[in-house]
Amino acid sequence: MGEACVTAVSRSPEYTFSKGCEPAIRLLEGLGVEGDAHLGVTVRHRSRVARDPSRPNLRQVHLIHAELHEELRAAGFSVGAGELGENVTTRGVDLLGLPQGALLRLGEEAVVRVTGLRNPCAQIEAFRPGLLARVAGRDGEGRVVRRAGVMGVVVAGGLVRAGDRVVVESPPLYRALGPV
Repeated sequence: MGEACVTAVSRSPEYTFSKGCEPAIRLLEGLGVEGDAHLGVTVRHRSRVARDPSRPNLRQVHLIHAELHEELRAAGFSVGAGELGENVTTRGVDLLGLPQGALLRLGEEAVVRVTGLRNPCAQIEAFRPGLLARVAGRDGEGRVVRRAGVMGVVVAGGLVRAGDRVVVESPPLYRALGPV
């Protein structure tokens, strides 16, 4: 496996499921992706706003590993960067294996702190029928398995582009990721 890197960056100013790929995105400390509908200190995902709009936004940035896209394509699902709603697509990073609180250094300046696993929703099934079962399910012991990437908050802003290096820093004490 080569060096861990960003393969694509995406954003959407509207509440759309898929996000358009961009040459670069700017991460803003404590807010998220500049020009993205989910930018903000407090929750921006519509289902969470409906429950309590004052809650902190722990889902400022969505990251997915390009290896998932490849696996889904091999299973017959046409899925590209940004189409599952992610802002940052990576390669060579075990996103799903990261502990809560891990730091992802993206490019020269930007840093994202992982807050949890993305909780796959019905929008994935609406996007491609049968896809939800590929990114969420249960293991042999009945535990829910989430595979649709991770969510994070921006702790240091900066420009992020495809080709940027990704460096992972684990927190000194950590716990396994759960959904956010």
